Amino acid sequence: MTVHSLPRLGPQAAHDAEATRRGRWKMLLLLLICASPVLASYVTFYVIRPEGRANYGELIEPPRVMPAVSATNVHGQTVPLVTLKDQWLLLSVADSACDARCERHLYLQRQIRESLGKDKDRLDWVWLRTGSTELSDILREATRAAVVLHVEEADIAGWLAPEPGQRLADHLYVVDPMGRWMMRFPVDADPSRIRRDLSRLLRASSFWDQPGR
Repeated sequence: MTVHSLPRLGPQAAHDAEATRRGRWKMLLLLLICASPVLASYVTFYVIRPEGRANYGELIEPPRVMPAVSATNVHGQTVPLVTLKDQWLLLSVADSACDARCERHLYLQRQIRESLGKDKDRLDWVWLRTGSTELSDILREATRAAVVLHVEEADIAGWLAPEPGQRLADHLYVVDPMGRWMMRFPVDADPSRIRRDLSRLLRASSFWDQPGR
């Protein structure tokens, strides 16, 4: 049996192989750089847990991606729900008639957002209203600083979900800047504890998430 030695790579072939290896490493590094901000903020919040305390809101694992559905704004214009992305959201869902719980949620959303001080512009106050397409003048004025969108409850039922035995309108929800629902607060939640969770989330993502879209 004749054994032949492997052919030796010439200078050009060796150079091309080295260039290919460098290109692959650069691509992997670029992917890591793109993903690292989001990964780091989640690791900080989920694993490191600043202040050594457990979170108050219930973490949704895995987070649920925002559906590609249409909504209607207060001017009657159709807008994709995904336009809410690129910002942290404190979100409530309620019928347009807005009962006592709905009013409390809207009040809490406004007050909690204002209490965040310089970080408030990194969080949007969102009301997804269902039922009637009409919105009273009083509610329109009261939610002037909010993002108010009319949606069909069935369109978001596969995205947001209440605790067993509760209604969708019974909770406040947190959505991350990638449009993923990632936290749900309990019924009749404590505002100070909601604020603490939100402050921790914003602090954990401060190095990559900037105010506004």
